[in-house]
Amino acid sequence: MASAADHASFLPPVLTFLSAAVIGVPIFRLLGQSAVLGYLVAGVVIGPSGLSLITEAETARSVSELGVVLLLFIVGLELELSRLISMRRDILGLGTLQLALCAVALGGLAMLGGLSVAAATVVGIALALSATAVALQLLEERRDLGAPYGQRAFAILLFQDLSVVAILALLPLLASTGTTSGGNWLGEALQATGSAVAAVVAAVLVGRYGLNPFFRMLAASGAREVMTAAALLVVLGTALIMEHVGLSMAMGAFLAGLLLAESNFRHQLEADIEPFRGMLLGLFFMSVGMSIDLALVREHWIALSAATVSAILLKTAIVVGLFRLFGSPWIDALRGAAVLAPAGEFAFVLLPVGGELGIVDGNAGRLAIALAALTMLIGPLAAKGLDALLATRRTSALEPAYDVIESAEARVLVIGFGRFGQILNQVLLAQGVSVTVIDKDVEQIRSAARFGFRVYYGDGTRLDVLRAAGGARAELVCICIDDPVETLKIIDLVHAEFPSARTYVRVYDRVQAIEAMNRDVDYLMRETVESALAFGRATLEALGVPAAEAAGVADDVRKRDVARLVLQQAGDPLDRADPVRSLVRIKPEPLITPVRSSRALTAETEDIIAKERPAPPEPTRTDGAAADKARAEAVRADEVRPEPVADDA
Repeated sequence: MASAADHASFLPPVLTFLSAAVIGVPIFRLLGQSAVLGYLVAGVVIGPSGLSLITEAETARSVSELGVVLLLFIVGLELELSRLISMRRDILGLGTLQLALCAVALGGLAMLGGLSVAAATVVGIALALSATAVALQLLEERRDLGAPYGQRAFAILLFQDLSVVAILALLPLLASTGTTSGGNWLGEALQATGSAVAAVVAAVLVGRYGLNPFFRMLAASGAREVMTAAALLVVLGTALIMEHVGLSMAMGAFLAGLLLAESNFRHQLEADIEPFRGMLLGLFFMSVGMSIDLALVREHWIALSAATVSAILLKTAIVVGLFRLFGSPWIDALRGAAVLAPAGEFAFVLLPVGGELGIVDGNAGRLAIALAALTMLIGPLAAKGLDALLATRRTSALEPAYDVIESAEARVLVIGFGRFGQILNQVLLAQGVSVTVIDKDVEQIRSAARFGFRVYYGDGTRLDVLRAAGGARAELVCICIDDPVETLKIIDLVHAEFPSARTYVRVYDRVQAIEAMNRDVDYLMRETVESALAFGRATLEALGVPAAEAAGVADDVRKRDVARLVLQQAGDPLDRADPVRSLVRIKPEPLITPVRSSRALTAETEDIIAKERPAPPEPTRTDGAAADKARAEAVRADEVRPEPVADDA
């Protein structure tokens, strides 16, 4: 039986990692740097070359690679198969060109440094691969994974993961010198490719027909911890199978996520996996930092510094050119190239394998590993600096200074001149109401000239702009912008600084509507509500319903919905930082009990709607102030605010 001392021996390393993360990452975030850089530096400090608090970096990395696995699983969950198919041009074309050109260029530099052709090939390929974990973490922090350049960067990363099996099969060929061994290599490569294809097909079939029933059965048990265990089982099991057939574990996890992307349990799985993903990914970055041999860096610091800068600049230049070739604008090309510049996790796999096969000698291999780690350390800094430079140039080159507002005596201040704001201004100006309009979209400012309006350039989230626009003297402040976070910020500013002004707000959905109601706005409208009600009324009239009766039906729907909205407002407070929880509680529901249940036309549809059929009706909650408030709001529905329907939850 293990003693207490044996159990305690696991605690010091765990506490060391946790302490390094808790101290290092907040410091770098306060300095405006990426969390990735904080983890890397923390790893250097606690590693063998630093304070030697952790002496076995390889052990930590073998565990921490699960963080990359879970990261790719979550990326797969958020990526629909149709979008992946639409990216095939970028995956196969852009990915192939990036890997080939970068490998040739970096391998050429290695040959100039004195390496043989075979050794230079291994080093060039290892450094040409990009750091999936670093790139995706940077894109997540920027919230740009869904942006066009983020999608192109992800396509390159995905191709690199797919190419690992071929690269690993290439290494024995480079190590061989005879023709017979070359034939053996070809047979082994074909066998490895067949095994990989068979494993992928099997995973797709199991995921397509087995995972939904499996998770439905577990959900019926009501044990939350079992669902978490099942999620980890699926992710890690698929990753292990893919590694066994020669693909990367990250590729297997991505495939598992892709198969579950349209599952009814997608959001639950993501919420269960997220805590494990974050901690293990941080551990991975720290293990990379621990692998940096500071003694070797000090000994060859001039050569390594020059090689690090050269590798980053060379990869950046090549990727920028390829992005431009595939249609990306200059700024997107630069930002995409910056996140792909660091060497990848597979450098720490390929280089040791190359050493074992005798392709790369020990000293060259250690220098190449140090170079790969340094690019992962310097890359996030370079990306951050480039972002700051591009932001400055965009501000100075593309955006004029905020206008000096000539007259601030208007009765109404309108913030936002998009589709909604334009129609609102037509109504106000048709009545001769004096209006001041501000917008921070340069294109909208230019288009305003066609309307005969004077729209001032300004940011409605800035207090000085609101004051200059006459917020203190305006009777009404109409907020008509798209961004829900900025909308709520403007509401808070107006209420705090201009209490005499009434706030009329255009909101997007029920969640934002409740957040605005909690701030006591004077009037709110969800953007699609009144048009949908008018559309429904016209549809009833087209079906022969008298106009007065159709109007009454639409009005009844409006009153029912405002009562439900008030009840939802009186429930648990929303957490905008937890969109899964918010959307589970605020979701589309019928306002009138259906006369019959939904019926599926296919087996696939039956799986989707099985969990969504309404339960037997329960007595409506009528206790306390919430019910009284709901009844009062329903009676006064037309007088309070435009009452929405449930279609935009």
